Amino acid sequence: MTQNKYDNEDFFEEYIKLREEKDNANVIEEAPALFSLIDNDLTNKTVLDLGCGFGQNTKLLTDRGASRVVGVDVSQKMLDLAFKINNSDKVRYLCLDMNDINKINGEFDLIISSLAVHYVKDFKTLITNIYNLLNEGGEFVFSQEHPITLAPLNGKSWDYNEDGIPTAFNLSNYQEPGERNIFWLTNNVIKYHRTISEIINTLIDCGFTIEKVLEPKPIRDYEDNNRNIECKHKPHFLMIKCKK
Repeated sequence: MTQNKYDNEDFFEEYIKLREEKDNANVIEEAPALFSLIDNDLTNKTVLDLGCGFGQNTKLLTDRGASRVVGVDVSQKMLDLAFKINNSDKVRYLCLDMNDINKINGEFDLIISSLAVHYVKDFKTLITNIYNLLNEGGEFVFSQEHPITLAPLNGKSWDYNEDGIPTAFNLSNYQEPGERNIFWLTNNVIKYHRTISEIINTLIDCGFTIEKVLEPKPIRDYEDNNRNIECKHKPHFLMIKCKK
């Protein structure tokens, strides 16, 4: 089963605070790039949103015309919030582990996932299940933390000069895929590192055609200039669009 930190009250509150910041990476980097890979017109399309959280993306999908969106998340607390602030008669929310999406009935024209696949240990089974849930010609669009970020065994770290300016990212253990137990908002957060080649080749081996790969830059500057400098040294996210 995928680790579920989000139903922990303290972790949940810290996460919501992070997402409410106007200067957060989801707003400035991740979401604009992810939705640049999704058709502007989703009229009559059925969509599955894996790791939907509090439903922010499900709303954007229905705004683009999707006729039905199923949002899946392992956290009931996140889904309770989604019901409150991003509910719609076109949206259905399911509390379900991403390892169990083969239990979902029906097929979809589009499956998306925002920053969730790196929490799943068995990537090949996940991708196989996603492929099987898509209609022929359907698309899978996802973002994840960049493998460069996930690679270090003890979590990401930077070198700084005497003025406190980041000068280099400490990349290590890139060629050692597997579990990473790191600090992110709290201790003992489990994520899974995979090399870019493993990610792409798994998609191909499962039958997908790769259509586009992004390592996005921010759409605007951060207020914290150190974060702007970090973005010049390495990407934060990897995004892939592929087709069945």
